[in-house]
Amino acid sequence: MKHRSTRDVVNDLRAGGRLIEITGPVDPHLEMAEIQRRVYASGGPGLLFSNVVGCRFPMASNLFGSLDQARYLFRDTLEAVRRLIELKLDPSALAKRPLRYAGSPLTALRMLPRYTRRAAVAANCIQLRDLPQLKSWPDDGGAFVTLPQVLSVDPVAPRDLMRINLGMYRVQLAGNDYDSANEVGLHYQIHRGIGVHHRAALDRGKPLEVAVTVGGSPAMSLAAVMPLPEGLTELTFAGALAGRRISLLRGEHAPVYADADFALVGQIDPQFTKPEGPFGDHLGYYSLRHDFPVMRVRQVWHRDGAIWPFTVVGR
Repeated sequence: MKHRSTRDVVNDLRAGGRLIEITGPVDPHLEMAEIQRRVYASGGPGLLFSNVVGCRFPMASNLFGSLDQARYLFRDTLEAVRRLIELKLDPSALAKRPLRYAGSPLTALRMLPRYTRRAAVAANCIQLRDLPQLKSWPDDGGAFVTLPQVLSVDPVAPRDLMRINLGMYRVQLAGNDYDSANEVGLHYQIHRGIGVHHRAALDRGKPLEVAVTVGGSPAMSLAAVMPLPEGLTELTFAGALAGRRISLLRGEHAPVYADADFALVGQIDPQFTKPEGPFGDHLGYYSLRHDFPVMRVRQVWHRDGAIWPFTVVGR
């Protein structure tokens, strides 16, 4: 199944007997994360929390709970991606086995991202504080987005689709010194893709346009963390794995993933920082408070029927 939204993913897992819906009230402050950790540790299915305390949006976790479940989600496209990788490693394979690679040109076409002027994610406008406030560990500095898709544009070529960076960088929604109505913290290193864009914006004395999206096709979340080879961008890989071209909303802002469930749109002042953290990290300890960039949020959107996907970081 080629998913467009998190609801598509949830319905697909449910149909395959790979999802449990929890209809009783669950608190996103520590309780939800503990349930997720226990289900993951026991090799359990995906989870849909349909009664989130203090929030009107359902939340879903453990969507990538096992390698078998990930293969299930990408069952329609995984083989096509495998064949593209084979061709990249050995281009001569096309001449040797043309029938095996007959569908590869169509897969390659689907890899090309495109701009659109209409987006499902922009159907509804809300406030920053309306988003789910997931806190996973007692000493975390606040609520975090744990499956963010952070899109930034190269200030040198802001319209070049092949120079858009997609990465999964830590996003703190609340806590510390943030203005809870207008600011979120972004945690990234200067050598990462977004860090290159940050440096270019700093050199030009201009803000960096950024969009943080959540949900949509699970291919976007996977592409955001993949160590990809030179010449293969995150958006092209996501298109191949999703089975369709990734559509990006064009406007006076960073490109926004059009099929996402949620989007935060705004700017980073490259010269301005605030303390971010602590955060219970995957190495098994808290990363402490340090100064990191701040995103000033101009719009917060969500699609109809939006579901907030999340994971829990920790050992």
